[in-house]
Amino acid sequence: MENEDLALKDAKRRERQSALENGDSNIGLCGWLLVVLSLLLMIVTLPISIWMCIKIVKEYERAIIFRLGRLLRGGAKGPGLFFILPCTDSFINVDMRTITFDIPPQEVLTKDSVTVSVDGVVYYRVQNATLAVANITNADAATRLLAQTTLRNVLGTKNLAEILSDREEIAHSMQSTLDDATDDWGIKVERVEIKDVKLPLQLQRAMAAEAEATREARAKVIAAEGEMNASRALKEASLVIAESPSALQLRYLQTLNTIAAEKNSTIIFPLPLEMMQGFSKR
Repeated sequence: MENEDLALKDAKRRERQSALENGDSNIGLCGWLLVVLSLLLMIVTLPISIWMCIKIVKEYERAIIFRLGRLLRGGAKGPGLFFILPCTDSFINVDMRTITFDIPPQEVLTKDSVTVSVDGVVYYRVQNATLAVANITNADAATRLLAQTTLRNVLGTKNLAEILSDREEIAHSMQSTLDDATDDWGIKVERVEIKDVKLPLQLQRAMAAEAEATREARAKVIAAEGEMNASRALKEASLVIAESPSALQLRYLQTLNTIAAEKNSTIIFPLPLEMMQGFSKR
């Protein structure tokens, strides 16, 4: 389905380009008279005029030629040499390289009524020089303004949690929206990235307090689970010691050995509970 949409977009773009390049280019009798006079002027002033008629465009540039205000057939020229007539022809150079610009920080109200400041970066290039010149006054400025508006529109439909976690999805949605909108201008948006999401200071403190409380609650739960496991282990140990009276004596000697290793002068002698019960009965 996506491939079909791309093929349909390419077909429409070719139709628009063909309509511009092969449209009504009849300049009329007066126009042809001016062209002939310009050609004669060039021939008379040779070889000086040759420097005015031959132009060069670089590998990454394309030239759009207008003859008496009409787009010349054949579309963009270049790279390399091309020929123009003095007085009647004019041309515009279009840079075909990828252009990068930063989206200024935008104050956006999210879906859950939280104000955040978000900025980003956009990579785009001129895919069709003819459309970029004939269909819009300033393609670069228009793309920049559209990127700011699209960033606001896309983030306005997202919650704060989605903005913080789904940056790739947001960037892909912005790229698709920008690419569709700038297709008529001959612009191809190659990539969009969300650079930074800045939260208000009060919200940062609230989120930090919430995270700290969550960690403390988790620590208390872990400590309680540890106490419960320790009590179960002690119960099992007491049952094992109760089965053999000599085990308690060995445990006592092991405890004394541990105390003596620490050079402690205090020695604890455990008294059996049976002895205390005998005194209480008397």
